[in-house]
Amino acid sequence: MISLKSKEQIKILNEANEIVHSILDLIEINIIPGTTTKMLDDIAEKATKDSHAVPAFKGYRGFPASICISINEEVVHGVPSDKRIIQDGDIVSIDFGVIYKCMVGDAARSILVGNVSENVRALNENTKLALKAGIGKMHVGNRLYDVCGAIEALAKIHKYGNIRTFCGHGIGENLHEEPKVLNYIDTNYPNIHLQEGMILALEPMFTLGTSDVKVLTDQWTVVTIDGSMASHWEVSVAITKDDPIILGTQKIFI
Repeated sequence: MISLKSKEQIKILNEANEIVHSILDLIEINIIPGTTTKMLDDIAEKATKDSHAVPAFKGYRGFPASICISINEEVVHGVPSDKRIIQDGDIVSIDFGVIYKCMVGDAARSILVGNVSENVRALNENTKLALKAGIGKMHVGNRLYDVCGAIEALAKIHKYGNIRTFCGHGIGENLHEEPKVLNYIDTNYPNIHLQEGMILALEPMFTLGTSDVKVLTDQWTVVTIDGSMASHWEVSVAITKDDPIILGTQKIFI
C-alpha cells in the first residue's frame, strides 16, 4: 500500500529533512584528509541528539552506526570505523536519516576530497544531475517509469554503471515504504500514477565501471566488484498539485 501524506505530515517531514541536511552540511565541512569515519559518525550522533531527533539508521536491521559512510569503490552502507581515514583524492558518500516527531528524513550526498580526478568529478556531477532529472518528472499525471527512465537516461548517456541492486523508496512514518523507485525502468514493477501526497526518496547510484556489486564481510558495506569509483545522491521529495518539493533544502541544486 502507498501512503499519501497530509499537509501536516509533509510539514513535519520537511522539518525532519531540514535536520538531516543541516547535519549533512556539518559533516561535509569535516570531511578532510586525516579525519576518521568514526569521527564523522560521532559528530552526526551528537548533532542529532542536539536537534531532539533520533538517528534513523542506528539499529535499523542491526546497522551499528548513525550514518553510512562509503568511500571510493564503496557504493552504500559503509560502516564508520576509527581505522578508516579519509584521504586526499577520495569520493566520500554520506547517507543519513533521522526520526523526528514520528516521521523520517533521509538524504545522501557524495563529497569530493582535494585532488580528485576529472572523471570522478564528472561522475559525481552527473549523478547529481540524474537525481535532478528524476525530480523533474515528479508531477501529478506522470508515472513512476517517467522518474526511473529520466535517471536511467543519464547513466546511459555517460556509459556509467547504474546500480540495480539498491534503489529509492517511499518514505514517511517508516524509512522504507512503497513504492520502490528504481534507477532504471523494469516492467516487472508496476508503472503507477504519481499522486499528490506521495513522498519519494530518489537515490541514483552510478559508477565509472560495472553495475555489479558485492557485500563485504562486515555484512553491510557494498562495493563495486571491479573496484570502480561510485557516487550516490539522495533527497526526499513531496509530490504536490504544483511542482515537486525537495524536502529540507533546495541548496544542493543551486
